Amino acid sequence: MNTVIDAYRSELIAFVQATYSDIQGNSIQSEIPCLGFNIAYGVTTAQSIMYEPCLCIILQGSKEVGFGNKMYRYDPYQYLLASTHIPSDIKILEASKQTPYLSLTIKFTLEDIYDVLKNVNPEKLKFQKKSEQGLFFDALNPKLYDPIVRLVKLLGTPKEDIKFLSPFIIKEILYTLVNEKSGYFLNKFAMEGTTSNKIVKAITEIKNNFSEKLNMKTLAKKIDMSESTLYQNFKTITSLSPVQFQKKLRLEEAKRMLSVRNIDISEIAFLVGYESASQFSREYSRMFGTSPKEYLKTVKERAS
Repeated sequence: MNTVIDAYRSELIAFVQATYSDIQGNSIQSEIPCLGFNIAYGVTTAQSIMYEPCLCIILQGSKEVGFGNKMYRYDPYQYLLASTHIPSDIKILEASKQTPYLSLTIKFTLEDIYDVLKNVNPEKLKFQKKSEQGLFFDALNPKLYDPIVRLVKLLGTPKEDIKFLSPFIIKEILYTLVNEKSGYFLNKFAMEGTTSNKIVKAITEIKNNFSEKLNMKTLAKKIDMSESTLYQNFKTITSLSPVQFQKKLRLEEAKRMLSVRNIDISEIAFLVGYESASQFSREYSRMFGTSPKEYLKTVKERAS
């Protein structure tokens, strides 16, 4: 099986490197809106990120993904599924200028999954009611890899082909996933009324209003849960409490704004929901290991 996967990998690595030979950045957004690539030319220390609902595959290299207090190592023979917005720390373990780390990400929505689930035998999708962590790892196989290769290679075709064919191939990829071991995992989060689906709604609510004050009682009522049940299951799925999750969203958005907008640090603190610029600076430094002022200086030096 690995021989077939290695052949697919080699084909994709060559295609991506030829297609994006002039790209200097670490992230590449393809012409297919849900498909992107990540490149790294050296190993890294742990970096804080926020996964969106997606399928991730490493084409070359390896990395560790942190969830809570655990680190999960994965390589080109495994895939990662994120069911919702999941905070994580990632560390690239194998990468160099000669053999860079290269991965691809296919984003999806739970509505996409639900649309596919309607065509799957319910007997295949039985699951336990209790919630589980929002990251799932499993071994890659040729059946899943084949449509992924076809999706990526669509980038070498005319735009009208990409626009028409990509939705069908993406649906095929999701159909393959829900018919494998990952099916029960995706079903938990996509099916209306499950505990995991309710937590997804809570995550979405916090994400859409991250700069506003979080009221746990109101949030729990909105998703029809007790506050204690919300707290417990939220932490199981994301590894963070709702308040910690909101804080991470705020700080991640602040970091993005520091990178792309010419705004005072105190104004950014206010925009993401902080009333105190000094508290914002302390919490930013604690999360990212550098102060907002130091990070902004680094961004300006890179741009000059």
